[in-house]
Amino acid sequence: MEKDRLVIGTRGSPLALWQANWVQSLLLERHPKLQVEIRVIKTSGDKIQDVPLNKIGGKGLFVKEIEEAMLRKEVDIAVHSMKDVPMKLPFGLNISVITERESPFDALVSRKGLPLAEIPEGGRIGTGSLRRMSQLKHHRPDLEMVPLRGNVGTRLDKMEREGLDGIILAASGLHRMGLDDRITEIIDPEILLPAMGQGSVGIEARVYDHRVQELIVPLDHEVTHFTVEAERAFVEVLEGGCQVPIGAYATLEGGVLTVRGRVASLDGALLYKWDRQGPPADAKKLGRELGRDLLKMGADKILDELIGPSETR
Repeated sequence: MEKDRLVIGTRGSPLALWQANWVQSLLLERHPKLQVEIRVIKTSGDKIQDVPLNKIGGKGLFVKEIEEAMLRKEVDIAVHSMKDVPMKLPFGLNISVITERESPFDALVSRKGLPLAEIPEGGRIGTGSLRRMSQLKHHRPDLEMVPLRGNVGTRLDKMEREGLDGIILAASGLHRMGLDDRITEIIDPEILLPAMGQGSVGIEARVYDHRVQELIVPLDHEVTHFTVEAERAFVEVLEGGCQVPIGAYATLEGGVLTVRGRVASLDGALLYKWDRQGPPADAKKLGRELGRDLLKMGADKILDELIGPSETR
């Protein structure tokens, strides 16, 4: 790639394009002479819309083709929602930058404007996330969970077309798409603990491409990086992705990093939760320890049932 040019690889969904354009604007603010191009790459996850993610290989399907383009040097960086980024990255690539986090929480969009507590018994809630399904079933076992995939607009349309009582979406996506007015309620994390990295945007690059690394590193947000690292370390111990109902959420306040974790059975009958605290420099260590805590509590039984036994877990 030319010295004064940088190519961003991204998915083509409206939210992914918003994120790529936002990163482009941040780069141009810091490097006004840089030419920043956005290249849309269609991923396997975008091509297969009618099958639940846990049945087709998980969220890594949203990044694979973009990473391949980066390794071929067709693009310089990839912009991802951090909750879509798998635990293991291809050799030679890393997440160098995690930008400042938007809201990490989940939002209820209710067709009739009713909050979660007022959705009638037997109400139908749409979501494609096993994490959301399992935690909501734990909180409201009377609700029916309806599998739902697609971008934000598609899901909103399906709610109306299929007469669902509501759908659950990431609050950050609704904020970024200018759809705050559709949010009925931000769901308390005591009810629905967010996904690892939810609300944060990561920039993936080639490890040894020092020119690109120097260009993007000013975009890193230290607090977000610490918290998301802790969440990812927790999920990595559990060997989880979208195939497993795992919630992970870390905060950094007053110099103390708090990592909260949750694993629930698909029917919501079992729910294991715990938290760990320590200095931010121990982010990965705290996440790993929290993962081992939940395994000892019994979360391993849920994981074994869903993805099979593991010698390393």
